Amino acid sequence: MKSELLAHYVAGEWLKSNDDQWSDDLNPSDTTQVLARVPQGPSGVVERATEAAHGAFAGWRALSGPARSEILYRAANALAERRQEIGTLVAQEVGKPLGEALGEADRGVAILRYFASESVHPNGQVIPAQLAGSLQFTLRQPLGPVAVISPWNFPVAIPLWKIAPALAYGNTVVWKPAEVASLTAVRLAEVFVSAGLPSGVLNLVLGKGSSLGNTLISQEAIRGITFTGSDSVGMGIAEVAARRNVKYQLEMGGKNAAIVLGDADMKQAAKLVAAGAMRFAGQKCTATSRVIVTNDIADSFVDLLKQEIQALPLQPATESSSAVGPLITQDSLEKVASYAQKSTQSGRVVLGGNYARNGALKNGYFFEPTLVVDVPPDAPVAQEEVFGPLLVVELAHSIDEAIAIANNTRYGLSVSLFTHDINASLEYINAIECGMVRVNGDTTGVDPHAPFGGMHNSSSHSREQGTAAIDFFTEIKTIQINRAG
Repeated sequence: MKSELLAHYVAGEWLKSNDDQWSDDLNPSDTTQVLARVPQGPSGVVERATEAAHGAFAGWRALSGPARSEILYRAANALAERRQEIGTLVAQEVGKPLGEALGEADRGVAILRYFASESVHPNGQVIPAQLAGSLQFTLRQPLGPVAVISPWNFPVAIPLWKIAPALAYGNTVVWKPAEVASLTAVRLAEVFVSAGLPSGVLNLVLGKGSSLGNTLISQEAIRGITFTGSDSVGMGIAEVAARRNVKYQLEMGGKNAAIVLGDADMKQAAKLVAAGAMRFAGQKCTATSRVIVTNDIADSFVDLLKQEIQALPLQPATESSSAVGPLITQDSLEKVASYAQKSTQSGRVVLGGNYARNGALKNGYFFEPTLVVDVPPDAPVAQEEVFGPLLVVELAHSIDEAIAIANNTRYGLSVSLFTHDINASLEYINAIECGMVRVNGDTTGVDPHAPFGGMHNSSSHSREQGTAAIDFFTEIKTIQINRAG
């Protein structure tokens, strides 16, 4: 397979880089395969993209809601037509198992269709005025050009749940995807081009976030920043945005817990906890990284959990039966290995803990699904985001103690509870400090029309997706019209 030379998309044109600096976009299941070569961002590309978004804003915001809706519907249909191609590419480029990758393409279609409909929904409300005979109402109006900075692990869904509402509500976009997901980003840009999106409304810049990100968020014309990634980078973005007094929205990961009580359906719980922790090698911000089990069932639950984890195939992502897949980079692989090694100091590894390099896995970034027991709540492996196929087991005597352990982290994204006890469920729903709360379900994912976001260091306290998206991508204008004379 010949690698593709990628180009930025700015002001309706594909800009080939004249720079000699490129990075290789590798298949993490087989690193001998170079999928594409990514330009490192020629001087001025961010400025050109921002100027294009600024120049296109007046025309795009003036377009009627139904007209914007039609373009988003066409984009949804174009993505649906390319489902197999783009799903397969996601599996190749970021190592997401093929079944999940195809499902993500479907989710992208659903997101585009949802926000196509949002383009024609009411965008304000009438408010009774104190002055008789006056008309008072609000309008929601777009911010202007917004910066979208998206991660690699959901290279279709996350960009679209940022870009689609931005466009639906009349904003223009400069999009900086994760470098290792650049080829998928180019294919999504092609989808919007084929849908007839006007020039400059969506602009794509490729390269390293460390060199392009700060330039992008500092552009005077950028009036909003939406970011998904690490909390360290997110906090830096918040500082810049606060100094510039522009809106910002951050989603920054989690250390997600599943709580299993003694009355739970243990088979169901073990199956869902294993899937939440190990599918896609644990590379989801909502992945289960801790399971808190009451002492009375700990041994039997760990036995079931081991069986369910071992039943998940560790295979190259493009295999139809793959469930776990590779890590995204060599650095990620070594990070997980380091945490597995540290786990022997604070717990006991009862499954996995090693690199996986046999047979079809020999050229990829594979690590064995790893289960660690007897882990104290304050251990680094129980506190820090590993972002890999490593699950720790913690013990609790009661629902109260389990909730306290689950809350004992700087994150607060997603959590689940397995029980038949309605009273325990109600106590947990009220006391848990997380944005995404489930009972008898795994911690991963959310419906594409439901608000998404976390508490504490997991987010900047706004929400993405669903009807909540309008709060970030618009500003409220209050209008009063009085009688003349």
